[in-house]
Amino acid sequence: MGTKKNFVLDTNVILHDFKCMDNFQENDIYIPIATLEELDKFKKGSDQLNYNAREFIRELDRITSDDLSLKGASLGMGRGTLYIVTDEKKQKKVSDTFAENTADHRILSCVYAIAEKSQDTKTVLITKDINLRMKARALGITVEDYTTDKVVNVGIFKNAQETYENIDPDFIDEIYATRDGVDASLFEFSTYLEPNSCFILKSIRNSVPARYNPFTGKIKKVEKGNNYGIQPRNAEQSFAFEVLNDPNIKLVGITGKAGTGKTLLALASALKQAGIYKQILLARPIISLANKDIGFLPGTEKEKIAPYMQPLFDNLNVIKSQFSPQSSDVKLIDELQKSNRLVIEALAFIRGRSLSETFCIVDEAQNLTPHEIKTIVTRTGEGTKMVFTGDIQQIDSPYLDARSNGLAYMVERMKGQELFAHTNLIKGERSRLAELASDLL
Repeated sequence: MGTKKNFVLDTNVILHDFKCMDNFQENDIYIPIATLEELDKFKKGSDQLNYNAREFIRELDRITSDDLSLKGASLGMGRGTLYIVTDEKKQKKVSDTFAENTADHRILSCVYAIAEKSQDTKTVLITKDINLRMKARALGITVEDYTTDKVVNVGIFKNAQETYENIDPDFIDEIYATRDGVDASLFEFSTYLEPNSCFILKSIRNSVPARYNPFTGKIKKVEKGNNYGIQPRNAEQSFAFEVLNDPNIKLVGITGKAGTGKTLLALASALKQAGIYKQILLARPIISLANKDIGFLPGTEKEKIAPYMQPLFDNLNVIKSQFSPQSSDVKLIDELQKSNRLVIEALAFIRGRSLSETFCIVDEAQNLTPHEIKTIVTRTGEGTKMVFTGDIQQIDSPYLDARSNGLAYMVERMKGQELFAHTNLIKGERSRLAELASDLL
């Protein structure tokens, strides 16, 4: 058996990454007719899945030829051939095991038939559907997840920021004494520091929370400041405020379990900097329940999305509750909302817009694909700061996991860039009960 392989693509792979055909090198790609029929159902609509379906179909149209069914279409120099499989004959082994005539079972029959016909070439089904992978393995079919954009190391989403011990206490004293910080090159561990990384320095007699600032080349103390009435309750929250408040950092990822304050901290920082930006935009993806989209809900467009946006309004109300109802701070928030300078919106409604001089917070970003994250970030104009928050262990999308979601992908790919910072929040601060439930249940 040669090294060249046959890869059969399931629909969810295409909807996840419409450029997926670029990632199979010299191997041949097979698209079952059942996959095309499923794609056809996603052509209409404004969601990212609909866009992906349309773009993939356009790409198919570009590379295919009239005699595609006979000899396939070349995918380019040094790459394999694309085949559309129209043979719908159900394989006996598949029909004996799965009697129901579903798209998944038709795809399994397609893979089985290709494997039987090309016994000298390994045939692999590529799908992000865990159940379909189980069914394929039950039939002895080789199957794999689509792993091209999967994160290798998820450890950074489980651990707190670094602590460096046995530091010279005089260095720590100097960090406390200087507002701008101390030259990073004076520290032995400076070569290991990522831009904008936050950490704790400890000596035998003192310690200091600090950040490496790549724009100055210095290590400076992280202050425990107040952002619009919200006070950090632990070191990680102070680190989050540090990077959120720095206008030089244009892209921030804040991860952590429920109750760690991800969205609240981002919103408090945005309000503190309201005078710098023309608009504060809070958005979150709509993950429909029971396989029904918002069209099933009664009311106008704004009334349909209101239940999904309520957690963002809850965070805004927490901040307002820090002040008296008649205070100037509360009045400013109300004025920002009335003038559309503070907007809470469903993420689908901001796609395609160019965001200039905007503090944009995308909540629940773990439910986005890598391509969706890229689409959003590439819309940023001058003077815009993008903040993505989420918990990579709490994913509602059936085809994403801790390693393949867009938030984890962004953090891994942007790591080491001066314009980017990531903070992982560990300790829950919502309540003792919430923290206990998050750890034990």
